[in-house]
Amino acid sequence: MTRIIQTGTATHQGGRPGAKLTTFIPVRIKRHGGRKVVIPAATGDKIPEHDAPILTALSRAFHWQRLIDEGIVSSGSDIARREGLHQTTVNELLRLTLLSPTLIRSILDGQQPKTLSLLWLKNHLPPSDWDEQHALFDGFDA
Repeated sequence: MTRIIQTGTATHQGGRPGAKLTTFIPVRIKRHGGRKVVIPAATGDKIPEHDAPILTALSRAFHWQRLIDEGIVSSGSDIARREGLHQTTVNELLRLTLLSPTLIRSILDGQQPKTLSLLWLKNHLPPSDWDEQHALFDGFDA
């Protein structure tokens, strides 16, 4: 845990005049890709760990599904042609729209199973029944 200490002057609000204030903010500073990232300290709950590739894939999949639903494109093949992607890639990502809303919410909240990856989601067809999906994904970190 890193301590961030205020070094400037503090506003006097009672107590001893001229006393210095020290503010402790519970955060961790972590290097990520050459940048320093501030991570809030745990408050007893699990710290959310967002998986950027899965989030990106989910957003693309739901965008593409909306294009299909609204009749803007006719199929995944049409999307692949427009996006310059392979048809298989588009169809693998479109399957993400079949995940249960509870699982999608946990991914958006950064509470997905730690061992869940985009590669696994692309290479495996999850069960169509949402209860079976929950049973499957609950066993990931067991």
